[in-house]
Amino acid sequence: MTRILSAIVLIPVVLGAIWYAPHWALLLLLEAVLVAAFLEYAGLMEKSGVPVPAVASGTAAAVACAAVGWPGVPVDLMLIAVFLAASVTVLAAWQPAPHVPATAAATLFPVLYLGLPIGTIAAIRWTYGREAVLLVLLTVWVSDSAQYYAGTLLGKHRLSPTISPKKSVEGALGGLVAGVAVMVGLGRLWVPQLGLPLLAGLGAILVALGIAGDLFESLLKRSANVKDSSALIPGHGGVLDRIDALLFVAPGFYLFLRLLA
Repeated sequence: MTRILSAIVLIPVVLGAIWYAPHWALLLLLEAVLVAAFLEYAGLMEKSGVPVPAVASGTAAAVACAAVGWPGVPVDLMLIAVFLAASVTVLAAWQPAPHVPATAAATLFPVLYLGLPIGTIAAIRWTYGREAVLLVLLTVWVSDSAQYYAGTLLGKHRLSPTISPKKSVEGALGGLVAGVAVMVGLGRLWVPQLGLPLLAGLGAILVALGIAGDLFESLLKRSANVKDSSALIPGHGGVLDRIDALLFVAPGFYLFLRLLA
């Protein structure tokens, strides 16, 4: 029940922001999501024995998000700047030690794992319209729900027992069918420039990316020996737990549209 109530509160906020908010307001909301997700990421790294300089790393991720999400910003210059700034911070903050290479990588990783994907959501709305954002969100949400219920009812074969023991092959197949159905059904209306074969293929690719994103975050949590990234959202865990699939799906969707739409 707690899980359902949290969804009832959060989903209208998300949908309302995507549909009605001006672009700057949507980007601010996405930056707030990024900050919450980054703090959870930094906590996971700490528990994994790889502490990161939070201010430098989080700022780099936030700058990346803004650069990708705001039209006209030269992303290449931004990436060079955040790389140099974050690297110098690592150099200044740490003495020689075996964990330094891992810390340097973990400091820069949020730029790719959080900043670029979350900024991509704003870029999708700016470039392709709010319907395109809703399409990718609905594909992820419906696929995730179908994976859960199909896995609960029919799941017998574990998809990745060492990373996520509850995920099943049957659940993944159920999510695949549901995700493709949403992409084909709504995509015909919202991204009509793509034909039915492309929409079906895109739906399958996005479901696969969503599963990969879910498993990737599960790998981070397993490495930190925790069940959830945080307890911020009652019944759902943390922000990372809610957006893990989207972090892989949104960039894949944007890339697909840029190349083929």
